[in-house]
Amino acid sequence: MKRRTVGEVPGNVLGMLADVILKLQNGVITPGQLEKFSKKINPFGSDDFSEPISDWQNFYQRLFGKEYDLSGIRIPEKPSEGRWRLLIIVDLTLEQLYAKCEELFPCWRWTDENLDEIVNWNERDAKNGAYTIWVGDKVEADEKLKNRSANDIKTKGITTETLTERLIHELKFFDETGKHLDAKKVTLCAGSRFSHGHVPSMDFNPDYGKVYVYWYYPDYRYDSLRAREAVS
Repeated sequence: MKRRTVGEVPGNVLGMLADVILKLQNGVITPGQLEKFSKKINPFGSDDFSEPISDWQNFYQRLFGKEYDLSGIRIPEKPSEGRWRLLIIVDLTLEQLYAKCEELFPCWRWTDENLDEIVNWNERDAKNGAYTIWVGDKVEADEKLKNRSANDIKTKGITTETLTERLIHELKFFDETGKHLDAKKVTLCAGSRFSHGHVPSMDFNPDYGKVYVYWYYPDYRYDSLRAREAVS
């Protein structure tokens, strides 16, 4: 019996394509998995994150003397393009994180007020349990987000690092390399806000050898002020 075709495509192949579309619509298959398949990569292979999770547990134990069981933590799908770093965020206060930075290297912040009291909004936090994000594995903040204010980022719906995440990112990078992030640019922590509406920022000034925590107005933008995209 002659096989039915539509154009040059056999009918059974069209049926499989229709099934794939239905699975995409119902969330059984994700767009990321379909993209992997199109590149001849096994889309359903289970990524083993046991090593980086163990590394993060060791990091928090060494620096903060705290033991966290992160074995069951959810890892979001890693973006397929570019280089990405996994951050695991636990429930540590801004004051604890800044104090650890200050213990390990020279720091300056513009205020003596308690950071946990004046930072009154964060896009994410770990109060209900540890979580993970992917961030660009780059020393300097994202080139593609230059000249974008915190208001621009909010309007576009772009997810970016909070101040907590940026502090942890700094500590982890320094722990691994003995160096600092943002020696040439400034990270705009657009995922957080101070009580007066201003946006936190962090960078390292090589002339003074200090990590700075400062702020900018939510509509302020310039070339060297850049947020860091986060995938959660």
